Amino acid sequence: MTYTSAPPLLALRGVFKRFGAVQALADVDLEIRAGQVIALVGDNGAGKSTLIKVIAGVDPADEGVIEWKGHSVQINRPHDAQHLGIATVYQDLALCDNLDVVGNLFLGREVRRFGVLNEVEMERRTLELLNTLSISIPAVRRPVASLSGGQRQTVAISRSMLGEPRLVLLDEPTAALGIEQTAQVLDLVERLRDRGLGVLLISHNLGDVKAVADWVAVLRLGRNNGFFDVTTTSQEQIVSSITGASDNAVTRRTVREGEL
Repeated sequence: MTYTSAPPLLALRGVFKRFGAVQALADVDLEIRAGQVIALVGDNGAGKSTLIKVIAGVDPADEGVIEWKGHSVQINRPHDAQHLGIATVYQDLALCDNLDVVGNLFLGREVRRFGVLNEVEMERRTLELLNTLSISIPAVRRPVASLSGGQRQTVAISRSMLGEPRLVLLDEPTAALGIEQTAQVLDLVERLRDRGLGVLLISHNLGDVKAVADWVAVLRLGRNNGFFDVTTTSQEQIVSSITGASDNAVTRRTVREGEL
C-alpha cells in the first residue's frame, strides 16, 4: 500500500502470526513513515497487541517480510528492534514506583564514573531530555508513585527516547487517563511527530485518534480491514470498518440491487 511518496521507516508485507491453532494475524500489511502518526485500531481480539509485539520482537512473525528503511530485516527479539531504532511503550509502563524520575529513565542504563553512579550527570540528561520534549515534571527527584497518570505516561515515553529511536510504538497511552492528562500525552505524541519520528499508536479512543493521527489502520479478526486518511474520513466510516458493519452494508445493498 502507498500512503505518500516518502519511503517508509517500517514496512510489513504479508505478516502471519499463529499461537497454536489460533491465527492471530493473517496477511497483514502496514507502512509507517517518519514524521507520521499511524493509529492502529480494532475491536478486542483484532490483533493489535500481537502486531505491536511482532514489530517489537517479543513474538516474532511466523511468515512475511519486514523492511526497515527499504531493506529486509529479521526482528526475532527485542534487542533486534531496539538496534534498528524501534522503541516500545507498553500499557503497563513498567515503571518502578519507589524510584524517582531520574532512576526510572536510566534504569538498566545507568551512567557511572569511576565505577560509581553519576547521579549529577543522569539528572542533567534527564532535565535536558524533558526540556527537549517540552515535558513539565514538578521535580525529577520525586518518586514516580507520586506523579499523576499523565505524568507517569510521559516519563515512560521519555525513557524510550534515551536510545534516540526513529519509530515509537505506543500501546494505549491514554487509557484510564483524565481529560487534562490525556491532552498532555497527545501533545507529546504530536511533538514526537514534529521531531520527525514515526509513531504507531494503538487506541480505542477515536477522539484521540482524530486529534493526533495522520492515518488510521484498521485490523479486524487479524486482517487488514481498511486504511484511512484522518482528514477525509468520518468517525462513522472508521467504526464501520472496525465492526464490519460496512461489509454487511455492502452485502445488503448487493442483495437489494439484485432483487430490483
